[in-house]
Amino acid sequence: MNRLIKRHLTLIGTATLTLLLSGCFSADTHQALGTLERDRIALTATASELITDILITEGNPVKTGQLILKLDDRKQQAAVAVALAETERARAYLSEIVNGARIEDIAAARANVRQIEARLVDANKTFQRNKVLLERKLISPAKLDQARADRDALEAETAKAREKLLSLLNGNRPETIEQAEAAMKKALASQFLEQRKLEDLSIYATRDSWLDSLPRHQGERVSAGSTLAVLLADAAPYARIYIPEPHKVAVHVGDHVTVHVDGVKEAIPGKIRWLSMDPAFTPHYALNEKERSRLVYMAEVQLPETASDLPSGVPVQVDLPL
Repeated sequence: MNRLIKRHLTLIGTATLTLLLSGCFSADTHQALGTLERDRIALTATASELITDILITEGNPVKTGQLILKLDDRKQQAAVAVALAETERARAYLSEIVNGARIEDIAAARANVRQIEARLVDANKTFQRNKVLLERKLISPAKLDQARADRDALEAETAKAREKLLSLLNGNRPETIEQAEAAMKKALASQFLEQRKLEDLSIYATRDSWLDSLPRHQGERVSAGSTLAVLLADAAPYARIYIPEPHKVAVHVGDHVTVHVDGVKEAIPGKIRWLSMDPAFTPHYALNEKERSRLVYMAEVQLPETASDLPSGVPVQVDLPL
C-alpha cells in the first residue's frame, strides 16, 4: 500500500512540474527564462578542527589571498616540529657520512693498532720461549698451547684493528652516502607536507569575490571536507536559462543572444557559454510529439563586464535564435 501511494505521489509531482514548465514556454515563443547567477566558490576544511577565528563577516568583498578564518592549528604545529626535528637528524647523519671519520677517531684507531701490535710481539716472544722450554721438558705441553692461543688471538685482533683503521681512512661507500641522501629527501618531503597541512588550516580567498556565506560559527568543530565559506565571484554574472525543446537544435555554444533583465531598460548582449546535452527533467511516460515539446535544456549565457554591477538572482529573458 505504501509503495502504491509513493508511486501516485511521484506521478502527481512529475505532472505538476510538466504543467508549470509548459506554462512558462510554448512552441511559438522565442525566449528562454532564467535568473542571473555568479560563479560560486566553496572553501572546505582540510581537517577536523575547531574554528578559532573569523576575520571577515558575510557580505563583504575579499581579495585573492585574504585571510577569512582560521582553524585550531596546535596539533599540526606539533606535527611540523616533529618533521623539522627529523629533517635536522637526517641532515646531521648525511653530513657525518659525507665528511667521514674525525681526525681524533683516526688517531685513536692508529694508537689501538700500535697497542695490539706491541702485545702481539710480546705474545710471539712468549710462545717462542715456551717452545724452547718444552723441548727441554721444563714446562708442560699445555702451557705451550696456551701461549699459542694467546698469540693467535692477538693476531686476529690486530687484523681487525687494521681493517677498522683502513675503513676510517677510506671513508664511507657511495651506496651508504646515497642512502643517507635518500633519507634526507624523505625527511624534507615529510616536513613540506606537514607545513602545507598547517597552512591549509588558514582559509584564504582564492580569487577576488564577495563573501556570500559562512555556514559555520566560531568555536564550532567542523569535519574534514565540510564547507567553511562560500564566495561569489565579483566578475560579470551569467544568465542561467532554460531553453524549450523546439529551439534546442537552433541554439549552440558560442551563439550571441540578447538578454533582457528586469529593471534594466536597455537589452544586454550575451554569449552562450554552456548548453546541457540532457533535458532538465524527463517525464515517466513516452515522449510523444506533444509531451516532448515541454522539455527544457539548461544553458548559461555570459554577460559582458559592463554588467558587473547587476545583482545575482534577478529574473532574465533571453531572445533565442530563430
